[in-house]
Amino acid sequence: MEKFEKVQQMLTSKLDNKTAWERLSLARMIERPTSLDYIDRIFDSFLEFHGDRCFGDDSSVISGIGLLAGTPVTIIAHQKGRNTKENIKRNFGQPNPEGYRKGLRLMKQAEKFNRPIVCFVDTPGAFPGIGAEERGQGEAIARNLIEMSGLKTPIISLVIGEGGSGGALAFAVADEVWMLENSVYSILSPEGFATILWKDSSRAKEAAEMMKITAKDLKDYGIIDKVIKEPSGGAHKDVDKLAATIKKELIDSFSILKKQSIDELLQKRYDKFRGMGKYIE
Repeated sequence: MEKFEKVQQMLTSKLDNKTAWERLSLARMIERPTSLDYIDRIFDSFLEFHGDRCFGDDSSVISGIGLLAGTPVTIIAHQKGRNTKENIKRNFGQPNPEGYRKGLRLMKQAEKFNRPIVCFVDTPGAFPGIGAEERGQGEAIARNLIEMSGLKTPIISLVIGEGGSGGALAFAVADEVWMLENSVYSILSPEGFATILWKDSSRAKEAAEMMKITAKDLKDYGIIDKVIKEPSGGAHKDVDKLAATIKKELIDSFSILKKQSIDELLQKRYDKFRGMGKYIE
């Protein structure tokens, strides 16, 4: 029996010891659960709101109000498609400025009515199209960073797949930032990194290791607060079980965050991001 347990531990360790590229590949899988897959399972009900009251509605961002164990919460999420047709509709999870402004509109509403906020992050990055730039993509992202840093309500952000650049960070200035075990979070894609650094995108696997994009690496560096373990083989193997785990973690964490005063909450949020990184004078 003892020998069998040792073999099991060895196999589990081997499965967990994936390379950064392997985890990135899992994060990008078309089979990987989307934000709506989790929203449908975690929240008792969900009412989606549309539009940024400025330009239009962005289908790559889902936002609305749901019930978490009977408590109203605001939900904001990047949404990829489950197939090619849906991905085209959702712009492959790459928001335009109106997506970020829609998210911010719901955040400010949550602050007004004292609702906690849950963000699901899953994007390769903000959409880099000409129209997006003309409508103020950079300003929209920057505005979210500023507003979220001082938002007077608890915020938890969870990276469920790809967390790409400022497009991900615009929904991740939170009191707690979590990642699923096989998700990634980085300043840009490994392909982009390799192209810029070595002028050779084929070295993306090498870049992925250097960039420290995995949940474990980012937890070790203090960039994120929690790593949520996935079922063996990836999140798509047992979405119900993983969603139940996330739901319990959200309930437990919000119960703690809501006990803090607003001043204490904001100070801790400020200190959290201010303390990231190292520098030499």
